[in-house]
Parts: sequence; structure tokens; C-alpha cells
Amino acid sequence: MMGQLVVRNLFHRPMRTLIGVLAVGVEVALVVLIVGLTSGLLQETAKRIEGIGADVMLQSPSAQVLLTFSGSPMPIKIADKLREMKYIKAVTPALLQFTSSGGVETIWGIDRDSFRDVSGGFVFLKGRDLQGPNDMLIDDWQAKAKHMDVGSTYTLLSQDWHVVGIVEHGKAGRIFVPISTLQELVGAREKASIFLVKCTRPEHTSDVMDEMKSSFPGYPVRPLKDYMSLMSSTSLPGLQTFINSMIALAISIGLLVIFLTMYTTVLERTRDIGVLKSLGASKLLIVRSLLTETAALCLLGIAAGVGLSYLVRAGFVAIFPTLSILITPEWIIRAGLIALIGALVGASYPAWVATRKDVVESLSYD
Repeated sequence: MMGQLVVRNLFHRPMRTLIGVLAVGVEVALVVLIVGLTSGLLQETAKRIEGIGADVMLQSPSAQVLLTFSGSPMPIKIADKLREMKYIKAVTPALLQFTSSGGVETIWGIDRDSFRDVSGGFVFLKGRDLQGPNDMLIDDWQAKAKHMDVGSTYTLLSQDWHVVGIVEHGKAGRIFVPISTLQELVGAREKASIFLVKCTRPEHTSDVMDEMKSSFPGYPVRPLKDYMSLMSSTSLPGLQTFINSMIALAISIGLLVIFLTMYTTVLERTRDIGVLKSLGASKLLIVRSLLTETAALCLLGIAAGVGLSYLVRAGFVAIFPTLSILITPEWIIRAGLIALIGALVGASYPAWVATRKDVVESLSYD
């Protein structure tokens, strides 16, 4: 009986139902995509850092966990001091430069030989390694996104670079140039953003970290195998606030639309509510019918939102191959619960209004 009543009410005004479903769908998709975009970018970045193969990373005291904004405040001679330490097999400096010209990019300035010693070298899909001062390596995702191949010219930092090799993605960054050239371009001569350290054996990592902390007090020393755990929204200033703000915005959209939908539904069904009351329907039955209808509407919206999330992700990845959007079952469930609770809250007042209607006035309502 209740199920038939809910279904008939939903299809009585199909356009209004469709608008409510779309509103909840947009709410769910917004939550899933915002969280998926931030967590996807962070995890993909962390995987590339861990993929270098180094054991320890040394940063400057003012550095952020997100390496893109590390800057270049450290003298490159620190590498020589690190090489003198016990249990250290290889050390390589890297200069990271953020640029937004032609898109958001992070350029890795590396020393070819020492980077190979630490990381084991790149897996080349095409071309060769860095040799000349204006040579550039890009990974396969970057090549696909920029439609470039070996021999292409890549203009960054007002400099024309020659793409000499395409490497497999998953190691450090997406763009690599000689560190000496990048130092001259950005005015960071003899400077580096980070130092990557390879230990003689993995079990010596803790001993190496202790010695590095003792020799460079105040400098963050991080084991790369745990870098993934550091890349979270809570470790980056302002990111969690941004995520919470977007979730609050999504909840507001869903709540207001559901409120308006159910409020107009109650006004439209004033006579129907009067008939139900005259037949002996309790206030609880009326409230339950409206909230059940809201829940059904919300469940349809959640399904639409999940489908919309995957559709939007596919579109973004097709246009921006380097973009990573991580959609997880955990956040699909969270977004669904957020939408459901918000919808029930939005429908509570209209349901209360329905129970307050007088039978005689309702039956005479035109």
C-alpha cells in the first residue's frame, strides 16, 4: 500500500521528480568528484615520489609536504656532506620549479648520473637520456596530454626545450631537464629543492635518518616508503577546509531543492492529505509517506550521482590524460549518506506542515 502510494506520487509530477533526482545527483557527484580529485592527485603524486627508488629525502626547514611548493633554498653542496655519511650509497639533488605558463607544470631539474645511481634510471619508451643543456625528458602521460613526441619542441619558462626521450610514467615527475640549466633559468645557481638518498641496504634507513637529523637539525628528513601516508588533505594547509566547504555547498544545494520540492508537494496535496485524515490516517502515516517518498527520490538521485561521477571522470581523463580522479566505494557511501540525511532534514518541515493541516480546511482547499 505505502509502496504504491509513493510510486504514484513520484510519477504524478515527472518533471518535478526529475529535477529532485538531478539535484541529489549533482550533490553526490560534487562530493565524490571533489574528494576524488584531491585524493587522486595526492596519491598519484605520492606514488611517483615513492617510485623513484630512494630511501630517504632531505628537505629545507620551510618546505611543504607537497614538493611542488618546496622552492630551492638549500646549497647543492649538502650532497657532498651526505655522501660522506655512513651507509649512504648514492645522493642526488633535484630542483623543482612550478610554472603555470601553458598549464600547471612542475619541472624536475636533475643530475643525470647521480639520479640514475639513486633511482636505477628511467625506463625509456622512445629516444635517449639527457645530454645537452636544452634537452628534456617527458613521461608517456605528458606526451599524450601535450601531443608530443621525440624531436618536439616544448616551451617552458620562456625557453625552448628539445624533447629527446619519452619515459615510462611513475617515477618522480613528468618533465625532466638538466639541473644546471634550470638553476640558471630560475636564478637558483648552486641550489636544490630536495636531496634524495639511497642507502647501502634498506635496513640502514633508520640509522641514516638519525645521522641526517643530527647533522642537519631542523631539516625535515622523510623515509620515502612512508611518503604515501603523508600525502593527505589534513597534512596540507587549507585543503581540508576547501573540501569541507565544497561538501557544505553540495549539501546546501540538495537540502534546498528537496525542501522546495516537498513543500510544493504538500501544498499541492492539501486536499489529498485531508482525505487521508478523514479516513483515519494518523500523523505518523502522513509523515512516513512523505519521508518515504523523499528517501525514494534520494536513492534515485544517489544512483544518478554515481553514474554522473564516473561519466565526468571519464570526460576529464579523456581531455586531461595526466589528471587523476580517485573514486572509492567509501566516499560513494559517504556521499550517499550525506545526501540521504540532508534530504530527510529538508523534507522534515514540509512533513510537519502536512500533519498540522485541518481536515475541514484541507477538504475545502481548491
